[in-house]
Parts: sequence; structure tokens; C-alpha cells
Amino acid sequence: MERNYGWIIVAAGAVITCVAMGAMFALPVYLQPIAAETGWTRAGISAAMTIGFLSMGIGGFAWGTLSDRIGARPVVLMAAALMVTGLVIASRATSLLTFQLSFGLLVGAAGGAFFAPIMAATVGWFDKNRSLAVSLVSIGGGVAPMVMTPLASYLIGIYGWRQTMLMIAIGAFVVVASAALLIRKPPVVMDAAPAEPGETPASTSRPPMLQTLARPQFIVLAATFFLCCGAHSGPIFHTVSYAVICGASPLAAASIYSVEGVAGLFGRLFFGLAADRFGVRRVLVAGLVLQAVGINTYVHVSELTHFYLLAMVLGMAYGGVMPLYSVLARDYFGANVMGTVLGAATFTSCIGMALGPIGGGWLYDTYGTYHWLYIASAAVGLGAAAMALAFPPPSQEVREGPAAAHGSA
Repeated sequence: MERNYGWIIVAAGAVITCVAMGAMFALPVYLQPIAAETGWTRAGISAAMTIGFLSMGIGGFAWGTLSDRIGARPVVLMAAALMVTGLVIASRATSLLTFQLSFGLLVGAAGGAFFAPIMAATVGWFDKNRSLAVSLVSIGGGVAPMVMTPLASYLIGIYGWRQTMLMIAIGAFVVVASAALLIRKPPVVMDAAPAEPGETPASTSRPPMLQTLARPQFIVLAATFFLCCGAHSGPIFHTVSYAVICGASPLAAASIYSVEGVAGLFGRLFFGLAADRFGVRRVLVAGLVLQAVGINTYVHVSELTHFYLLAMVLGMAYGGVMPLYSVLARDYFGANVMGTVLGAATFTSCIGMALGPIGGGWLYDTYGTYHWLYIASAAVGLGAAAMALAFPPPSQEVREGPAAAHGSA
């Protein structure tokens, strides 16, 4: 029964990521009412999200490292307090700068605590079904836009944006803090980070941070994560604009995101099950190739129906591969540095996410077409697949850990 508690961690993690990330990524529905009431520019309001992405990347590294030392539960509780503080200040803000700093810095930094620490806590509970477990946790993030965004939109229509943001802040804090109390450390330390040739492995020691992040395994992991996110962020951001250029209505074009989101949920489940059956590296490489092919196909798409079909493929691909990086990190590094490794890898992925939209806009402004965006993004996606091939197979001892003999969740 103790080992089965891992599935409670999975459920708690899914709820936390859904509510917390949904509260942050609901900003687009606040955009119009905020601009109408305050007179702030849309670019200025949107800048809060840009700041939020950067803060989330830096915060993810910091929170992940901290979780290695004090555990995931106190980290999530502290981040929940930071999140509600940022949302409350933002809901009362009377200047654009105050809004940008409170929402971008505080809420964004808090958002970095809801991936690396929770994923690190989750994989520590599983010897088998590890890919499925992290995929189910990540489903919370995929469901968030379908739950929190409509909820925020509905409440804004009744109470206005300030009161809605305040209510969501309080409600999100209650839910996240309550779910965080269910998070426990694994019953045993699974293993330490695998030793380099000539080193003596230790079951409880924590190697220096720079030594861990300088290992070839981490460099390949971070580079693959960076290229993967750099490949799909531009197409995700610009596809609505491209669909409108191709003749779709703005509302129909926006619905492409919903199709990608739903497909991503199935992709997480399918890829998680496949990775447990066929191996994480094989499934990751296959998913990255599928992502690259799907991105390149946008060059030949002009009808809304085809956009929807392609969104299903692309949503499954990038939604399915994202949780697998956590499993790979666990295969190559010990449980006592998982937060640091995932936090640092997430930071590189956020840089990739930030470059895609800017690069896509530059290519369109320069050449007057989005075709070069999709061609370049597909090439980057193939680079991610090629980089993933550089992963060596983890040793049997590292993959299973010394606790494997005691059963698995």
C-alpha cells in the first residue's frame, strides 16, 4: 500500500499543475477588459506574460534546486503563497508597471515551482510505469486552458477582471495548498546520481551542482529540450495568424489551439504508455520526428479542415514528448539531484520557447510569408531528434535502482 501512494502523488500533481498554471495562463482573457478599463496598451499588458516566461525559467531552476534539499511539499506551499500574493497585487494594480512586476515576476516565478519539484517527487515513487506517471501529472497542464480559461472568462463577465483575478487567486491558493499537503517524499532514496568512470558511487551523497550540470548526459538532455521547444513554439504562436491569412475567421483560427490542446492530452497518455513498453528514448525520437514532419506540413496547408487535422498530429507529438524529459532525467541522474536537473533543463526549454515567436515574426517581416518559419522550425525539430539519438542507454542499475526489488507503484 505504501508503494501505491505514488498514484496519490500523481493525482495531487495533476490538480496542482492544472489550477496553478491555469491561473497564470488565463491572462489572455483578461487582456481586453484590462485594456478597456485602464487604457494600458495591449503590448504593455502582454509584456507581463513575457516577463512571466523568463521568471518561470529562472524560478524553475531555483525551485528545483531547493526541492532537492527540503522536498517538494514546502516548495509548492511557498510558491502557492507567492502566486496568490502576485495575483492579489495585480488585481489591485493602478499602474502598468505594478501589474507587470506583480504578475510577471511574482506569478511567473511561482509558476516555475509546479514542474521540476513535482516531477522530481513523482518519479521517485515509481520503478515501473514511470513514463505513464509523469504523463498523467502533465495532463493537468494540458487541461488547464480548458478549465481555468473558460472559468475566468465567465467570471469576468459577471464580476469584472479585478474581482475575478482576486477570486481565482484565493481559490487557486486553497486548492494548490491543500493538494500540496498530499505530497510525500519517496519511502526510500532510490539511488544517487550515476558515477563517472573512475568515481565511486554513493547512495546518499549529492554531487556539486556544476559537476552534475557539466555531465554529457545533462548537456544532451538540455540541448534536446531546448531544440524541441524552439521548434514548436514559433508554429504554436503564429499558426492562428497564418490560418487567418489563409482565409479562416479569427474565431475559427483560434479554435486550432483547442484542437491541439485536446490532442495533447491523448498524446501524453499514448506516449507515456508507449515509453513504458518500448523505451523512453525510442518513443522520444519518434515523437520528435513526427513533430518535425507535422511542422513542415504546414507549408502545404491552406484549408481550415487541414489545419485541424494537422493540429491533432502536432498536438499529440509535442504534448506527448514533453513529459518524457523527466523520465530521461531520472534514468540518468539520482533522485537526490532530480530537482536541480529538471529545473536547469526547464530553464533551457524556456529560452527555446522565447526564441520561437520572435524568430517567426522576424522571418515573416523579412520574407512576407510564414513558409520559412515552418521550414526553419522543422529543421530545428529534426535537430532535436538527432540530438536525442546521442543519449546512451542508461545502465541497468541506474534505471532500476536498488529499491526495484521491493516492488513498484
